[in-house]
Amino acid sequence: MTGDRKGQHSIRVNDQWRICFVRTDAGPENVIIEDYH
Repeated sequence: MTGDRKGQHSIRVNDQWRICFVRTDAGPENVIIEDYH
């Protein structure tokens, strides 16, 4: 991702929602579900 989301990954749930997170050695951190519309 770019901009202020650099370092984050996302998985699209559907056209409206995404799960966004930061990947670390310990596993995903800062996991949020966002209305990415």
